[in-house]
Amino acid sequence: MTMMPSSSSSSILLAPTNTKVQNDAAIRYNNENTATSNTTPTQVPALCIVTGGTGFVGLRLVEMLVERGAQKVVSFDIVPPPKNAWQHPNIEYRIGDITDYTAIKDCIQEAIDSVDGDGGSNGNASCCVWHNAAAVGPFHPKQLYYKVNYEGTLNVIKACKECKVHKVVMSSSPSTRFDGSDVDGLTEAEMPSLPLQNGYLQTYAETKAMGELVMLNEQDQKDDGLLTVAVAPHQVYGPRDNLFLPNLLEAAGNGKLRVFGNGWNKICFTHVDNYAHGLIIAERALYEGSPACGKFYIVTDGTTHPNGEQYLIFWKILDEAIIAMNFTSLWSQIKLPKWLLFGLAGICEVLGKIFNTTFKLNYFNVLVLTMHRWFDIAAAEADLDFTPIIDFREGWNDTIVWFRQNWLPNFHKTGSLIGLSSKTQEKIDIQEAGGGGSVSTSNATKKSQ
Repeated sequence: MTMMPSSSSSSILLAPTNTKVQNDAAIRYNNENTATSNTTPTQVPALCIVTGGTGFVGLRLVEMLVERGAQKVVSFDIVPPPKNAWQHPNIEYRIGDITDYTAIKDCIQEAIDSVDGDGGSNGNASCCVWHNAAAVGPFHPKQLYYKVNYEGTLNVIKACKECKVHKVVMSSSPSTRFDGSDVDGLTEAEMPSLPLQNGYLQTYAETKAMGELVMLNEQDQKDDGLLTVAVAPHQVYGPRDNLFLPNLLEAAGNGKLRVFGNGWNKICFTHVDNYAHGLIIAERALYEGSPACGKFYIVTDGTTHPNGEQYLIFWKILDEAIIAMNFTSLWSQIKLPKWLLFGLAGICEVLGKIFNTTFKLNYFNVLVLTMHRWFDIAAAEADLDFTPIIDFREGWNDTIVWFRQNWLPNFHKTGSLIGLSSKTQEKIDIQEAGGGGSVSTSNATKKSQ
């Protein structure tokens, strides 16, 4: 599905795993910026370091940084890059554990030294760290959340200070502000402030909030101090998604998914390219006197959602993907009332603890799949100059095509009511093991010692 560069795009680097929609967006963005500046735009720092760089978002961020002109991008992740990862000379895949301070410090310092050549300070001045590494979702062991999401963030902050890196863009989550009530078109300022006074809905949200609070409080605009910003998406989707759609489609394909509640809850989506774009332009907003320093932003597909609104009807849109896989439409089946779902979720959580297994049905999942969850992104539009580079409808249709071609042929029905999709479970196992075991590396892949 990769588009061959045309004469107008021959000078633009394009990741080989991109779909045509992603390539078109990359070319369009480059052309628009070049036309504005009358020259090839300098869109990103020369040296970019991405923690969590082999995850769904991190991998696309690494690619987009190279597409926009980065001279060197270092991906730091405990999970090895996929076999079809872009093996470009400007990309270094480094395998390491974010909970190991020495590993992340050495990664940053060696990257700076490789750009400087003499260990000077030029690399520091043209460097930014994007901190994406996280234990994501509700399915990890609790202690892993604290080690990765909180202690890992402390390690990134300490390493950046030690290596004199002055910019950090942190990937955050709106769930850090969820208190169980509907989020019906709120801005960041209208959401509860951190730390939440009445506790968090899950350990993931709590530990991400802990990390974000420390990161944003570290920002210092004086004497070349650390400038920080946190940017969150909502319901990321797109080609190569290994968490959101695979688990829901697998449940639907096995006949284990129904509409939760009345099915009319409103939420917003963020295409992975729109989120990577938001993370990239957030770096440009880190300068002395910027309103973005030390703040939290949410970026979504904005008003490209259906009918020019900033939301969609979740179960209607999800059903489009389900029907496209030739699975039975959810709306042709009985809906499950919330009171029943919450009761079953409670039972599943008890059984999960007893038998040490994972049930997809839990309190948090029932809540987020029945509540309104959409945001007004006016702050990101104003302070970060954020505009989606891929419209929702174009991106969603493209994602469905990608899943039909790449996910569906490998789908096999199972009668199990427990467990996660194989790709999701594989990543959890690697993170929990702390990078143990042998990992094969290529010339472009470097393992932290």
